[in-house]
Amino acid sequence: MSTPPSPSGAHPDRPPVRLGALVPLTRPGWVEAGRHVLAGLELAVDEVNETGGIDGRPLELVVRDTAADPERAAAAVDELAGLGVAAVVGEYHSVVARAVAGRADALGVPFLCSSAVLDALVEERTDWVARVAPAQSRGWRIYADFLLATGRGRIAVATQPSVYWATGTRVLRDHLAPRGGSVVELDATALTPEALCDALVDHDVTALLLLVGSPEPAVPIVRAVRGDRRLADLLIGAPAGQPEFAGWAEALGEDGAGIPFLRYLPEHLGPLGDRVRKELRERLGEAPSFVALEGWDTVTVLAALLRSHGTDRATIAGAWPHVTAEGTRGPIRFSRTPGIDLWQWTWAPIQVADRDPSAPDGFRVLHTG
Repeated sequence: MSTPPSPSGAHPDRPPVRLGALVPLTRPGWVEAGRHVLAGLELAVDEVNETGGIDGRPLELVVRDTAADPERAAAAVDELAGLGVAAVVGEYHSVVARAVAGRADALGVPFLCSSAVLDALVEERTDWVARVAPAQSRGWRIYADFLLATGRGRIAVATQPSVYWATGTRVLRDHLAPRGGSVVELDATALTPEALCDALVDHDVTALLLLVGSPEPAVPIVRAVRGDRRLADLLIGAPAGQPEFAGWAEALGEDGAGIPFLRYLPEHLGPLGDRVRKELRERLGEAPSFVALEGWDTVTVLAALLRSHGTDRATIAGAWPHVTAEGTRGPIRFSRTPGIDLWQWTWAPIQVADRDPSAPDGFRVLHTG
């Protein structure tokens, strides 16, 4: 699946500059997130081509579905490298993006990650990988500060086995413990939603964080907690952003409101962000998530780099710190961040938000960092 070039700016008779796009488009991947990333990538490609492409050459996406499978994604990097892509973009799932980053680094293919936040996306320092999403440690510390500010220091996390969830739990514990907070882990694969409610009562926690997949088992857990009178004062949180997507509201209705999550947006978008969000709404047929904006930003900053430095892979890898582009959420530039072994946009804006209980299709900003 490829995005055809627009004939209005770039010259379609010239060889295209190809970008490999990796996104989860089938289960068990988070399909809704994949659709939003891809919509942002495709809209930006269309706009690049309408404004002359890359030195007159059309930009073209070569799309591959990762289905949240690290091995499948790594094999796709091999295939895309053989097809001559200038770089690889996209991906939502951190464990998949980590496999992509490792393979891209080994093959010498630049990878600009759109949405995965795991700090340790690569095993050692590399020039081949950059990212527009913020690092997990920063976002989850901001989320922990929000919990403390609201008096929710005794935390339970419902978890599933995953390096991403395990890392998030560690970030929360390390940040909360010195400030008087605590974290207890509950295995969502071993406990039914009803048994999980009993455990929450036994531990006398003030908040439950859903470090699990969506819709399963997150949706049944929310329903069980909302229906348990013993837990009427318990805050449910979802730092990984599950409530951002329309499918969450469709599955849970009013029960899905009032569940704080992380989203990577400023409190107010500027004119560029507003314009892109409107066009993404038309393309998606629904309100675009911040993930769709991350997709647009990914292609836009990479196109700026390609126009200023060329399409050679090694040149791209050496040019991350020398490019700046106006993204939907602010100027994007890459730098080295302590503890992060890739080139990082430092920093994308971060907020804690929830769906408004009085209007579940709308959002409230609760905290910014």
